[in-house]
Amino acid sequence: MLVTGGSRGIGAATSRLAAARGYAVCVNYRTNRAAAEALVSEIERGGGRAAAVQADVSIEPDVVRLFETVDARFGRLTALVNNAGIIDTQTRVDRMDAARIARVLATTVTGAFVCAREAVRRMSTAYGGAGGAIVNVSSRAAQLGSPGEYVDYAASKAALDALTVGLAKEVALEGIRVNGVRAGIIDTDIHASGGEAGRVARLGPQQPMGRGGTALEVARAILWLLSDDASYTTASFIDVAGGR
Repeated sequence: MLVTGGSRGIGAATSRLAAARGYAVCVNYRTNRAAAEALVSEIERGGGRAAAVQADVSIEPDVVRLFETVDARFGRLTALVNNAGIIDTQTRVDRMDAARIARVLATTVTGAFVCAREAVRRMSTAYGGAGGAIVNVSSRAAQLGSPGEYVDYAASKAALDALTVGLAKEVALEGIRVNGVRAGIIDTDIHASGGEAGRVARLGPQQPMGRGGTALEVARAILWLLSDDASYTTASFIDVAGGR
């Protein structure tokens, strides 16, 4: 399994759970080498197989190198989790510049497209592959819009949802299932990147279940969609959002 943005938050929880369930895991990271290597060491201490590989998914040659590294270290890829995503400081649309929007889209949308391309070239029976599964980590923001905070992020996740449905239908007869998980208010450090480290504490009690979620709760949904238990599920989404 390859998990993009795998060194922290939902990506790290997914990597841990995947390793515990028998996957060899490539933990992709962009800048936080220490966190990625610490996670790999943790997985290996538990008897699992993992490797940390640096790549910026917004840069196409980095993505190609990332997949080639997975090929060399682990062999046939069977699962891809497109998890890498970024946010910028909370603000309204009328205060956003084009550079900010481009940064968000480059990682969440272009990065996911190119990673999906490379995965399909390895998994698809049309390319001689044996099949596989892809899960795109989206957000309830794709449907709610995230007004006053992250409309650019919400728009990027809406594009990711469209990729999920379209790609799923393209490769459904080629042994590949493609699904999405829409995360809600989840307790990870991504909120600090937007300038409000306590965002989950503020918004969690407003959810129907009265709390924010955990990265592990999202990871469990991702692993189910990748598993044979979801063998007739594609072009579908699981909302892990406490009812909102």
